[in-house]
Amino acid sequence: MRQLLSLLFVLFAVALHAQQHLPLYEGAIPNNKPIPGLRDSSVFYPRHGDTMEFVIRVATPDLTIYLPEKKNASGAAVIICPGGGYTVLAVRHEGHQIARRLQEEGIAAFVLKYRLPSPYMVDNKEVVPLQDAQRAIQLVRENAAKWDIDPRKIGILGSSAGGHLASTAGTHWQTAQIPNPKNTSLRPDFMILNYPVISFADSLTHYGSRFNLVGPALSKEEFARIMNDWKNSETAIRKIPVAAESIKKYSNELQVKSDTPPTFITAAVDDDVVKVENTLLFIAALQKNRAPVQSFLYAHGGHGYGMDNPTSEVDWMEACLGWLRERGIL
Repeated sequence: MRQLLSLLFVLFAVALHAQQHLPLYEGAIPNNKPIPGLRDSSVFYPRHGDTMEFVIRVATPDLTIYLPEKKNASGAAVIICPGGGYTVLAVRHEGHQIARRLQEEGIAAFVLKYRLPSPYMVDNKEVVPLQDAQRAIQLVRENAAKWDIDPRKIGILGSSAGGHLASTAGTHWQTAQIPNPKNTSLRPDFMILNYPVISFADSLTHYGSRFNLVGPALSKEEFARIMNDWKNSETAIRKIPVAAESIKKYSNELQVKSDTPPTFITAAVDDDVVKVENTLLFIAALQKNRAPVQSFLYAHGGHGYGMDNPTSEVDWMEACLGWLRERGIL
């Protein structure tokens, strides 16, 4: 009997701490093309001694919820947008690993599995990631009491292209891309940007991210031809013209205002994938508009290290947590 009770206790504890997956939408998903039988798809491969998961197709956007123990709960919440060039989602090292760290610190974390801007799956690819980010903010804010969250302490975190999405949520919040019958605020209370794509200007942008979000819709055959020649794919994408209006709209350093949320931003100076000038320009724009900003720059580390930069003993997450405490969020 004692062994049975112990087993039941263990099973109860496991169930209590199991992560909940919450679909973003009830019923029909806005902006989706009707494709029967479409399902999410992921690939796995080893990286730095670990197994990385990359979601390559999102049919059903959702949130994976990491709630802290009630005794440790700070009332703060962070919605996490993994990167991946708007081509894939690096959900493990730029999503769930960060969520677990925040959870340990008493922060409710929500990993956002957002739809990728594929013209073959959605009607308007340019707005679909922002729709999902705004819906995530809306859901968390409207369920704040249920999850012991302070609705005035809901932030958004993004890495790489996820950083572009997070900064878009923080600079384009005034225009709702989703139904909002309760007039719930879609403004993040703070932003955490990790080696983010910010600008879509030719001299600064990550061309893959820009093309995927706002580039013209190619035929499936033409797109496959470019992607199959992966060594020359970036050169080919660079040559595809993109509308100047879209470049300006989603160059988020140009969209900063005085009410842009307080921002913690970090990157490595030697990033050879997303130029560090993206980070520097956003810092300058925030300062110009007197929006609070705290920066943390590594000399080395390159791109895509997630939460742990192996070249440094200094932890950007510790600095970020200190910033959150200074601002009274923790």
